[in-house]
Amino acid sequence: MKVTVGGTVSKLLKDTKIPKMFHAKQTFPREVITAEEIPAVVNRELGQEQFASLIQPGMEIAITAGSRGIRNVDIITKAIVDFVKSRGAKPFIVPAMGSHGGATAEGQLEILASYNITPETMGCPIKSSMEVVELGVSERGRTVYLDKNAYEADGIIVSCRLKPHNAFRGPYESGPCKMMTVGLGKQAGASLVHSDGMDVIAQNIPTMAKVVLEKAKILLAIPCIENAYDETCKIEAILAKDIMTREPELLKYAFTNMPKLIVGETDVLVVDEVGKNYSGTGVDPNITGTFSTPYATGGIKVQRTCFLNLSEASHGNALGCGLASAITKKIFDEMDVEKMYPNCITSTVLASARIPCVVVNDKEAIQICIKTCNKIDKDHVRMVRIANSLHIGEIMLSESYYEDVKAGRYPGVEALDEPQELVFDENGNLTDKIPE
Repeated sequence: MKVTVGGTVSKLLKDTKIPKMFHAKQTFPREVITAEEIPAVVNRELGQEQFASLIQPGMEIAITAGSRGIRNVDIITKAIVDFVKSRGAKPFIVPAMGSHGGATAEGQLEILASYNITPETMGCPIKSSMEVVELGVSERGRTVYLDKNAYEADGIIVSCRLKPHNAFRGPYESGPCKMMTVGLGKQAGASLVHSDGMDVIAQNIPTMAKVVLEKAKILLAIPCIENAYDETCKIEAILAKDIMTREPELLKYAFTNMPKLIVGETDVLVVDEVGKNYSGTGVDPNITGTFSTPYATGGIKVQRTCFLNLSEASHGNALGCGLASAITKKIFDEMDVEKMYPNCITSTVLASARIPCVVVNDKEAIQICIKTCNKIDKDHVRMVRIANSLHIGEIMLSESYYEDVKAGRYPGVEALDEPQELVFDENGNLTDKIPE
């Protein structure tokens, strides 16, 4: 794509005023399990007789590891591995991430390595393959598949994060049931789960999960839940027979721990960095309001959104950029469609992979959003800037919010300094970072 510095687009945008901004602190409830506490918590959960008795000496135990940027995922996974070893069993890790990693065994290993999950760090093998076995057919007529390595193990421990999904609503969203059907289903299984569309996936996940629970050797699930600060706040082991009843209860708890942009409405949202390590769609739409389907709602009410940088951990997977109003050429140049499109083909959702307006730098990304907003006060633009959608404890707000924040109109929001001009370097990119 030809994007010209100082060209016609730049000339049309150069006089667009960017508002002064100030740093603000958002405060949420903060129940937390520290990284140092995690091994003891995992041991306490799995050490209960009803769980420990399932793991016998000599058993080969498959432990799932997904593709999301879960806080402490390496520590949690290692703690599970160590517990299995302590029981005299032989653990191995299975990448459970559907079509992610370009739908290749090598790509999925690369993702795990980026989260510090390797045979060396975990002290056990990682068996990565896209090969699956057919388990049966769900009550909705969908074939159910499972990773072959996991299927051949003597038992499977489903380790995952449990949280609201970014594209649909239902009793089972992102959690053990999705990990069993989409994650462990690999590309073949994930494709079938999504095949009826996002309006039906909430039915496919539980009906297909029942087949997995019936036909595969699922021993237990041990999901983690994160608080509003992207910190581990709960880890709970669940017997296989209890997953279908307990997961919806834990999802309600996860919703109560979701952060939000407290101001509620804005004209322009600026996201410094996006990527698969933050959300399957680059940003979590439960925060940013940029949903890829009409089957989920929430987040801040916003007219224009721009994304400025792609995280290194995304390995070129810029899925989600299609939901922005504008992106920088930096992001466009890093896009790897071989990493992006397999996800779209599998999920049947193409919106996330579309190309929005592409501009030369951060400054013009912000300016094109401001200039194209309709029915707003261009002299008092409401603008919110975040580091990413996982870390919104500290954000930046435009000057138009300042007096209301100082007056306490937004409980939980505190101004940390006074409004100042944003500073851009000689290339038009922001020079500062918002603390995470």
